[in-house]
Amino acid sequence: MSSSTAGNGTRPRAHLVLADGTAFAGEAIGASGMTTGEAVFTTGMTGYQEVLTDPSYCGQIVTMTAPQMGNTGVNAEDPECVDPFVAGFVIHELSAVASNWRSTQSLDNYLKEHGIVGIAGVDTRTLTRHIRDHGAQMAAIGTEGVEALQAAAKNAPPMTGRNLADEVSTKRVYEWTEGTGVWNPLQPVDMRWHVVAVDFGVKLNILRCLVDAGCRVTVVPASTSADEILAMNPDGVFLSNGPGDPAPVTHGIETVRALIGKRPIFGICLGHQILCHALGGSTYKLKFGHRGLNQPVKDLATGRIEVTTQNHGFCVDMDSLQGKCEVTHVHLNDDTCEGIRHKESGAFSVQYHPEAGAGPHDARYLFKRFTDQM
Repeated sequence: MSSSTAGNGTRPRAHLVLADGTAFAGEAIGASGMTTGEAVFTTGMTGYQEVLTDPSYCGQIVTMTAPQMGNTGVNAEDPECVDPFVAGFVIHELSAVASNWRSTQSLDNYLKEHGIVGIAGVDTRTLTRHIRDHGAQMAAIGTEGVEALQAAAKNAPPMTGRNLADEVSTKRVYEWTEGTGVWNPLQPVDMRWHVVAVDFGVKLNILRCLVDAGCRVTVVPASTSADEILAMNPDGVFLSNGPGDPAPVTHGIETVRALIGKRPIFGICLGHQILCHALGGSTYKLKFGHRGLNQPVKDLATGRIEVTTQNHGFCVDMDSLQGKCEVTHVHLNDDTCEGIRHKESGAFSVQYHPEAGAGPHDARYLFKRFTDQM
């Protein structure tokens, strides 16, 4: 199957080809060359810059389901990490103008600057339906022929079994003291609590929210041991988001297992999955994952519904947690696990992103829950 839309006639013709042979024609944007990764989609109508710079998208070719991208350009304030890790970018239409007072460059130039191969003119609605029906799969983007791109997609390493957290984690220890600033004029000035944040692919806005909650944050590499963390004498330990399969992140799981009960622990996304593994649970791969700004989650304790941002392809098996901890939140679309709490130690985690502001502040209470424990 092939789908295409007419472009501006000035860009090279390109294709996105899935491992199953499904091909989509379009125009090359961003960096030149070929790229491979897992083809996934996100349902956010905006926030493409945050998507591109979310380390959790490492190894993935991301499809934006909203029809036009690039219309607000790119700015220096919204990135979620210094350098993007996304494998490729798929859109329907690239805006001809970047109209926003904060914009400093176009989306296309940003992709070129950071070496991200992209494709525009794709029928993203048909692509999204295909992924929903057949599941996320490896894919390739490039100006090569369809057969060569399919072969590259088939030979690309799958997401399952890859430790991508080590690829995106910081290589050095550093302090973080910046809050959300102008977006939160009530930010406290007293950073009372010392939190060690284990970086499995942390988003910067999570660190800002910890500061807003009154935390002085020390960020450490994913490979940091429990003894090294405890030697820093933190009041609490935060487990960050990150990409891919949690099961191969064995050093992280071992570290968290050794920390349970010794300090308050709060995990988000991959950090949630790693905590569950440390407690004896297991995870499995979702058919096409949860990615977008409109994911409904229910707090089982209060019955309250939170509109959340999510980005994950793996999920915690609730049955594997029986007798080990309590499930606190569930996804209303498919009843999957979205949060847990370990009764003995108080360690807790959520699958979604409370810092991302989809609600916009539906889930910010979780940061206060963490500081209350400390």
